[in-house]
Amino acid sequence: MKNSLTSSVQQPMIVKYVEALHNGIQSQALSRYAIGYILRGTKYIYDGDKRQTLSRGDVFYLGIGHHYIENFPEGGQPFEQVLFYYTPDDLQRILMHLNITYGLNISNEHSCENCRNRSHVAMPAWNSLRNFFINTNNYLRDEDFRHDETAENIKMTELIYLLASHEDCCIKSKLLSNVDSAKENFEQIVYDHIFKDISIEELSKLTNRSLTSFKKEFRRHFQMPPHKWYIRQRLMHSRLLLISTSKSISEIGNECTFPNTSHFIKLFKKEYQMTPATYRHRHISSLTAEQPALQDVQEAVEMREAL
Repeated sequence: MKNSLTSSVQQPMIVKYVEALHNGIQSQALSRYAIGYILRGTKYIYDGDKRQTLSRGDVFYLGIGHHYIENFPEGGQPFEQVLFYYTPDDLQRILMHLNITYGLNISNEHSCENCRNRSHVAMPAWNSLRNFFINTNNYLRDEDFRHDETAENIKMTELIYLLASHEDCCIKSKLLSNVDSAKENFEQIVYDHIFKDISIEELSKLTNRSLTSFKKEFRRHFQMPPHKWYIRQRLMHSRLLLISTSKSISEIGNECTFPNTSHFIKLFKKEYQMTPATYRHRHISSLTAEQPALQDVQEAVEMREAL
C-alpha cells in the first residue's frame, strides 16, 4: 500500500491503494484534500460513535486532518480504491482554467448538516463519474502514466469538471469549499497540534490571530470551542488505540496527551458513558466469547493505574 498521506511535496495527485488483508481500524492524517472511489471491497469511516459504510461504486471526500478508517477485502479479492489528492491552489487553478477555456459557470446552493459538521462525505457515484474512475484505474496500470505529471493534471481537471458541473450535492459542496487556501492553512495548524501540549493562546499566535479572533474562526470551522474539540479528537483517538492495540490504559492516556490516567478516565466516561476498560471489553466481547469476569478484572486494573 502506497503512503501518500504526509506532505504534498513530491507526492502524486492520483494513487491506487490495494489491501489484500484486513488491517483493522487505522488512523490516517491527510495534509491534502482527497476525493476517492471504491473499486472493490467495503470501507468504514468512523466519526465518534457513528460508522459510515462505503461499498463498491461509492465516491467519497476526505478533508484535511485525522480520519479513522477500516478497509475490508471481500470474496477472496483485495480491497481497492483510487484517491485523487489536491490543494486549494490546485483546485483554484483548475477551476479558473475551466471557467476561462470552457465558460463553466459554477454555482452551489447545497447546504446540510452532513456537509457542515463532518470532515468526510460519501455517496454512490453517478454514471459518468463511475466510468471516469474505472477508466482512471485502467490508466494506473500503465507505469508511464503514474510518472506523467501532465497526464495527472488532465485527469484531475476532468474529475473537477465532473464534480463541479454536477447538480448540487454534498461532494460538490465540500469540494468547492476547499478553494480558500487561508482556510487550509488554519485547519492544518489546528490538526498538526492535536497531540501536542500547547495552549489556545499559543495556537492563536501560530495562526497570526488574536485570541478572540482565533476562537471565533475556530468555532466557524469546527462548530465548537477549541478546548472541547481538542479533547474530543484525543478521546476519539484513544478509542482507536483501545480496540486496535494491547497498550495499557495509562499508556493510551499519555499518548493522547492527557495529563494523567485519572483525568483521562474521567473525560472518557463523561464522553462515552463508560470507562476505557469497559469500552475495550465490550469491543472484545463483540468479536469473541469472553468470560464475564474479564470486565471486573479490567476495571480493577484501570483503577489501580489511576492511583
